[in-house]
Amino acid sequence: MNEETEIPQEHPRAESLRIRKRLVNHCKAGIVAEAGLVAHGRGEAFDYLQGEKTTENAFKAIEAAAAALLTAKKHPVISVNGNTAALVAKDIVKLAEVTGAKIEVNLFHRSVDREIAIKKLLEEAGAKQVLGVGEAASARIAEIGSERRRVDPEGILVADVVLVPLEDGDRTEALEKMGKKVIAIDLNPLSRTAQFATITIVDNLMRAMPTLVEIAEELKKEDRSKLNRILANFSNKKNLGEAICLINQRLLELAKKGTYISISPKARET
Repeated sequence: MNEETEIPQEHPRAESLRIRKRLVNHCKAGIVAEAGLVAHGRGEAFDYLQGEKTTENAFKAIEAAAAALLTAKKHPVISVNGNTAALVAKDIVKLAEVTGAKIEVNLFHRSVDREIAIKKLLEEAGAKQVLGVGEAASARIAEIGSERRRVDPEGILVADVVLVPLEDGDRTEALEKMGKKVIAIDLNPLSRTAQFATITIVDNLMRAMPTLVEIAEELKKEDRSKLNRILANFSNKKNLGEAICLINQRLLELAKKGTYISISPKARET
């Protein structure tokens, strides 16, 4: 029996519990690292603070991210780790199709077995090519000390735009120093990843990715001049400031009410 089906639908945190169980199952399958479970819990805590919904400033960042992917001069790359593959594999493949991006496996806790398992999951979701597996990750980014320094010379190494969902800050900083536009998806607006990225989408990965696909499909029909205007008018510093203010405002409102953070039925369905 699928353990996810054992979670009662009427449970107020049913969807959250199903996601956690999915990650645990993928951890057992060798796709998600144990540290990825901790990272998910940390992100979920910040999602509570934002009301578990995609905010207006997150939509602005998603629009800018879509514009950046569509206007890449060389080719954009979607960097995939275990959590990302486990949660949004189909959205990754769809976004790659819409934007012409390549997909590359890049892991902090790296092993060939994990790389192959993630590649297989992405291929099952429809991916035609997955970079960065095994000896294909033959290039090195000198500024990074972890295994994330290993990249594919046909992917992240030469890309000018890199989407890094659920990233660590040192690689984001290194990629920025290499002159690349880095798009991050991070629920914590205070993280090093969020602060160093070119565009930070402060939102839950499972809401942000399908929305990013949808907006990319819409913007693909527009003139390049409009996409350039979207990018010119976007300020990541301002966007992060708005996200922090939103969290602060929400906490102040809840404190005045003397109540706990309630989760709306609509939020539970996302």
